Amino acid sequence: MSFNVITPFPAMFNNILNESILLKAKQKKIAEYNIFNLFDFLDNPSERIDDYPFGGGPGMLMKSEPIFKAVDKIKSNIKSINDCRIIFPTPDGKVFNHDKAKKLSNVKNLIFICGHYKGIDQRIRDEIVTDEISIGDFVLTSGELPSMIMIDSIVRLKKGVLNNYESAEKDSFYDLLLDGPHFTRPREFRGNKVPDVLLSGNHKEIEDWFLNKREEKTKKLRIDLWKKYKSKKMEQK
Repeated sequence: MSFNVITPFPAMFNNILNESILLKAKQKKIAEYNIFNLFDFLDNPSERIDDYPFGGGPGMLMKSEPIFKAVDKIKSNIKSINDCRIIFPTPDGKVFNHDKAKKLSNVKNLIFICGHYKGIDQRIRDEIVTDEISIGDFVLTSGELPSMIMIDSIVRLKKGVLNNYESAEKDSFYDLLLDGPHFTRPREFRGNKVPDVLLSGNHKEIEDWFLNKREEKTKKLRIDLWKKYKSKKMEQK
């Protein structure tokens, strides 16, 4: 799977893509990361990647030309061009969630356009972007951090990335439930003991305990997910 990022600040990705799970995915050739410096797509090094918006208003907008050129360059190296999504992280996009991550994990090629300043020229959004995605109702300085978050979330869903794929299947949101509590050694720490059921060896009781705790946590913290979960269970009956 190919992850292509267009950014004015490529150095921001150096560490995140070369650590932990993302590095393992690259070493296993499950994920490929290509970072493109937006300044490389200017006709003249003295040019700017941003300019004042027509009609006035505060802030600067990223210009169309270098971004179009960058996308064209990336597309020219993609064999399965029909299996490609172009993502623009923006606070006014659809909110990113686990379902969206799963869908994007089945796409062969992803292109992320990292915005800065006041945003990007509308023509980029109209003619190039396929997915406008938000990571929450707040504003960040640029699109690099949201892109990193989405890449991490997507990569770990690819089979073979995690040592135990079941680990991803047990994550929060995978089946509309939040993840439950987990314990490791020592069995007792500062008076707090690991629940006896987890030491019983009874797999059915342990499974039921985990499910009960996940349901309790979801109902308490995410009533929206809880309602979806209950509705899905009713449909399956």
